[in-house]
Parts: sequence; C-alpha cells; structure tokens
Amino acid sequence: MVVLLEMWVLVIIVALSLQSQVLLSSQNLTCNSDDVKGLRGFMNGLESPIDGWWPKVSSSFSSSSCCNWIGINCNSTSGRIVRLKLPNHILTGSVSDSFSNLNHLRTLNLSHNFLKGPLPVSLFRLPHLEVVDLSDNRFNGVLPPNINLPSLQVLDISDNAFGDSLPSGLCVNSTRIHVLIFAANYFNGTIPLEFGNCNFLEHLDVASNYLSGVIPKFLFTLPKLVELALHDNRFTDIEGIGNSSSHLVRLDISSNRFSRNIPDFFHSFPNLSYFSAHSNNLFGGIPPSLSHSHSISSLSLRNNSLDGKINFNCSAMVNLTSLDLASNSFSGTIPDTLASCQKLKALNLARNPKLKGQIPQTFKNLPSLSYLSLSNCSLNNLSTALKVLQHCPNLTVLVLTMNFYNEQLPPDDDLQFKSLKALVIANSNLTGSIPPWLKGLTQLQLLDFSWNHMTGSIPGYLGNFKSLFYLDLSNNSFSGEIPKNLTRLESLISRDISLKDPSPSFPFFKIRNMSARGSIAQYNQIMRFPPLLDLSYNLLTGPIWREFGNLKKLHVLDLKHNNLSGTIPGSLSGMRSIETLDLSFNSLTGTIPTSLVNFQHLQTPPLKETLVYVAIF
Repeated sequence: MVVLLEMWVLVIIVALSLQSQVLLSSQNLTCNSDDVKGLRGFMNGLESPIDGWWPKVSSSFSSSSCCNWIGINCNSTSGRIVRLKLPNHILTGSVSDSFSNLNHLRTLNLSHNFLKGPLPVSLFRLPHLEVVDLSDNRFNGVLPPNINLPSLQVLDISDNAFGDSLPSGLCVNSTRIHVLIFAANYFNGTIPLEFGNCNFLEHLDVASNYLSGVIPKFLFTLPKLVELALHDNRFTDIEGIGNSSSHLVRLDISSNRFSRNIPDFFHSFPNLSYFSAHSNNLFGGIPPSLSHSHSISSLSLRNNSLDGKINFNCSAMVNLTSLDLASNSFSGTIPDTLASCQKLKALNLARNPKLKGQIPQTFKNLPSLSYLSLSNCSLNNLSTALKVLQHCPNLTVLVLTMNFYNEQLPPDDDLQFKSLKALVIANSNLTGSIPPWLKGLTQLQLLDFSWNHMTGSIPGYLGNFKSLFYLDLSNNSFSGEIPKNLTRLESLISRDISLKDPSPSFPFFKIRNMSARGSIAQYNQIMRFPPLLDLSYNLLTGPIWREFGNLKKLHVLDLKHNNLSGTIPGSLSGMRSIETLDLSFNSLTGTIPTSLVNFQHLQTPPLKETLVYVAIF
C-alpha cells in the first residue's frame, strides 16, 4: 500500500511540475518582501537553524537571494517562492502564522521531521497551494472545518497527532483534490458527508484513527477513487452499493468492529484487485460474488469468525495470487479445486482447527506457490503431504506446525525441495530422527522442528547450509554432542541475510520457550526472525565449543536444560550481536568468564542466578 501510494503522489507531483512555469533555484534574485516576512517567521518558529539558510538574525537577510537556499524554488518571472521542500531535515519547533506571506507557494513538504504544535489557520488559505506533505511529524490540534485551498491536489498529514473530526468542508472549497491521507492520527467521529463532493479523489487513506459508525455508500461510488484505506478504526457496518458500480482497485477495511456477514456486493467492484477485511468479527461463509471474482488478486479474511467449507471458483478467480483465510472456523477438507488458481503464490489456511484430512494431490499442480502456511489445522499423513508439495517448484516457505500428531518425518531419500528457504514443523509430537533428505535443502535459511519428540543426533551437515540463520530444535530428545560444524554457519559469521522476494503480508507465529514458556512472538516477515540457535531442552552432552564465539551475527544462543559439561569458553564474548545467551541447567563447571560478566550486549545473563552454584561446583 505504501509503495503504491508513493507512486500516486509522485505521478501527481510530476504532472504539476510539467504544468507549472520554469522554476529557479540558483539565480541571484532579491527576495520578495512578502516572502522575506514569511521565511523570517518560519525560521523564528524553529528551534535550530537550517543548514544552507541565513541565520535568524542576519542583517543581510532581506537583500539576499532566498531562491538559491536549500529546499526553495522560485518562479522564473516573478521571483516568488513557489516550492518549500525540507523533508528529513531534523527540524524541530513549530510552524508560525507567517505562511500567509508565502502566498505564491504551490508545494510545501516538511515531512519526516520533528515539528510540533497546531497548524496556523493561514496555512489553509493559500490560493495557489497544490501539494501539502506534513507527514511524520508531531503536529497536533484540530484542523479547521472549512479548509480554503482552491488549488489543492495532494494533502498528506499522516503520522501526527491531529484530533477531533475530519474537516467536513474540504472538498467543498478544494474540488481538485486527488490524494487525501489522514492516516495514523487521532481523528474521531464519522466520515463527513461532504467527502461525497470529492469527484477527483483517487486515493483516500484514513487508516489508524478512531473513526466510527457506518462506512457510507458514497465512498464506493466516487467516480475516480481507486484506493480506499479504512483499516484500524472503529467502523461497525458498511452500506450496500446497490446497483451502482465502483472503480475501486484497493479496499482495506481490516481491524475494525464489524460483526456481520461479508456483503455480497463484489459484482459491483469489477476492478477490485486487493481486498482486506482481516481482524474483524465477520461470520458466515464466503459470498458468491467474492468467490467468483475475476479481478481479485489479493484477498485477506484472516482472524474472523467465518465458517463452513472453503469454496472458491478458481476457474473464475484467474488473477488470485494471495489468499489468507487463517484464524477462522472453516471446516471440512482443503478443497482440491484450489489447484485451479494457477497464479496462487501465497496461501494461508493456518489456525482453522476444523480443517481435516490430507493435503490434496492436486496441489502438485500449483506452479507459482511460494508461501504455504497450514499450521494448527487437523491434517494427517505427513509423508504424503511432503511428497505432494515437493512438486511445487517455487515453494519457498512451508509452515505445517501443529499437525500430523505422533507421525514421523518420512525417511525417503528422494524427497527434494530445491527452492525451500523456510521449513517449520513444530509442536506436532513428531517422532524419529532428522531424515537424510534434509541434506538436499541447501537454500534453507530457517529450520524449526521444536516441541516434538525427535531423537538421534543433530546432523553436522546443517553447518554446511550457507544461508541458515535460524535453527530451532528445542524441546526434543536429541542426544550426542553439538555438531562443531554449527559454529561454521556462514550466515551467522559474515553473510548478509536476505530473501529475494518479500514475505507475504500474513503473519507467522512462533512460540518461544523463554522464561514465560509458551509466550508468543509474531513476525510478519520471515526475515524478522532473529538469527538464532536454540537447542534447549534436549539430551545433548559434551562441551560448548569455543568456536561459537565466531558467530558475530548471532542474536540468540539457547543451550539450557541439556547435559553439557566442561567450562564456559571466554571466547563467547566474540558474539558481538548476541542479545540472549542461556546456558543454564547443564553440568558446566568452573567460573563464569569475566568477558561474559561484563558483556554489554546481553539482555539476559549467561547463567540464571539460581544456577550459578551448579556451574561453579
């Protein structure tokens, strides 16, 4: 959403540039007296000077050329300031009322600074102002209800602390607006009826506020609106669209307070590509107009109360690439017809415990499938599941946690997952040992077999995986020594960790067995998992290798609750990125090395206080 929004704003700004007269940024023109007053007042409101500008009290301020100052552009004929752009300049202070003197200003961009306080009313009365970007500051207060900016086309005041109602008269006086962004503020109340006059509006974003009531029908029928972001508010219902047709391409109503079924109105959205309604209390099934949509590419309905069978007409949904139905109450089996969605790249059916049976054989025919999460369902026959999924040539992330209870990883040598970068089969009471076919997963970056009943030794070939940065084998019954090869993992020594493609928007859940066992850490992107080696709660013996100190990129080393012996190597201080080091509940002897006692990076001590006695004696 952010990338698309930036593209919209960029297109509009470029268009404005082409339409405007030639601008000057370096000619030696004397500042217009009104502009001098405006700039002087602006500078006086700041708490520190702007690099490249005259000091506040300079005697030559009035006769200098402000047109060659950083962030200022002037009109080639009049010499008047038409652009003031100072994003990311670490500006602090407030904006003064002197902006009324900059009455030829067309573009104002003070985004990504630390400016505070209310905005002066005079800012909303500049007749030529076309683009206003004040996003990501600390502005507060109330916007005037009747903003009088007749030339305004782009207004972005997101990520501030504005409150009260949205300005009702905005599109009455500013009829040419294309982009309105009010996201991440404290606006409350309802969407003003006057927004129905925004006939040129293409993008409206009021997400992450405290807006409530019913989402009005007129928003869907604005003639040029293509992107509508209403998520993270308190809306309780949505009006029907009747026989009208909408031009919307993206609609996000997620994280609100809907308690109803999904409206069956998607036949009125022939261009809708992205629809997200996750994290509400929607119930019932998938309406026919949605399950037959030709235009939908990305659909997110996770974290609701939807039930019944999963029923999509993939013969009609020819553009579907991402489907997220996690955390609902769908029942029955995974439909084999999903394989007809040939463009499907990301599929999340996790946390639907009433889904049962096996992964359909037809999933062999999903050539684009890259991300698959089926955790916490009621699936069985792990051996068949893996034999089916190995035929998905682009499968990158596979999450099967909390399924296949008491089964065993198949020992077949011929299983191949050449593209797999993340494999998670945790909390399933799996038995047996780590199978030999895992050796072929040379692209693996993340491996999690935690909370199972697996036995045998940890294979040393895991240390040969050049990209492996996250290994969790905790809460099993692995025995023998820790493979010394794990101290040679390249991604934990010097390599940069990166996936070629971004992870899907749906979250991955990881249960960490820290002090509060069972606490949940959520990572929306696979790459947000911290570099980790967790071998805790096993039956491992032998020493803690001094070479672990070479793992400069490692954030978490958890070896607690084993039967490791010997001393704690002082070389562990070489793990310069370490945040958690837990060696407690072992059979270690000697003292804690001074280099670890004074280790500044640690968030937890290497041996819990209750275990120091055992470590020493």
